[in-house]
Amino acid sequence: MASELQTPEKKVGIGAYIALLFACVFFSGALASTHWWGVFDFTTLNGAWGKVVQTAQMTDTGTLKTVLGNFRGKGGSGAIDGFCFALTLVPTVMFAIAMVTVCEHYGALDAARKLLTPIMKPLFGFPGAASLALIASLQSTDGGAALTRQLVDAGELNEKEKNIFAAFQLTADAPITNFLGSGSILFTLMGPDGKPLLPVAIGVGLGVILLGKVLAAWIMRLILVRQGRKSAKAA
Repeated sequence: MASELQTPEKKVGIGAYIALLFACVFFSGALASTHWWGVFDFTTLNGAWGKVVQTAQMTDTGTLKTVLGNFRGKGGSGAIDGFCFALTLVPTVMFAIAMVTVCEHYGALDAARKLLTPIMKPLFGFPGAASLALIASLQSTDGGAALTRQLVDAGELNEKEKNIFAAFQLTADAPITNFLGSGSILFTLMGPDGKPLLPVAIGVGLGVILLGKVLAAWIMRLILVRQGRKSAKAA
C-alpha cells in the first residue's frame, strides 16, 4: 500500500538537459553583449531604467548643460524613497521568476536535481535544484533571492539548506555584476612606473570571492551542526 502512494520519479529526458543548459547560460552572463546573441542573456534582456534630466544650467558660452539621473531623483528618504527603490526591483524579480518557471516547465529543475545534487550536496550543503538560483545570484542579487524564495515555497529547500544557501549568496553577492562590472577597472590602473597597481590578475580576485562564498556556506553548516547537537543534548 505504501508503495502505491509513492510519487513516481519524473523521467528526465534530453529536453530537460537542454533546458538546464539554456538556463545556466542565460543566467551566467556569458552572452552579455550588445550583439544579437545578447538576447540570450538575463541582464541584457532585463535592460535598465531610462534617464531623466536631474539638473540643467546655462553655461557662460550660452549652451544648456544638463545632468541626467534615474527616475528616483536625488535626496529621497524614508518610506517614500524605499517604495521607489522597491519599485526598481520588481521587473528583475518578475522576469527571473518567469524565466525559471518556463525552464522548469521543460524539466530544467528535474535535470539539475538529478545531475548536480551528488556534487552540490556534499560540497555546498544544498541540492542541485538550487543550481539555477545559484547561477542567477552570481549576476543579480534580486533574481537570486526571488528564485531562492520560490524553491523554499516549492519545498525544494528545507530550513537548514535555506540558511546555508543564504550564507553562500550573501557573501559577495552578484560578483559578476559588481566585481567584474565595476571592480574590474581597478585592474587596469597603472602606477608612475608603468606597472599595474594591483599585482594580481582579475581571475585571482574572482577566485577569492568564490572561495569566500564556499567558506561562508561551510561555516553556516558548522554552526547548524553545533546548534543541532546542543538541541539534542537539551532534549
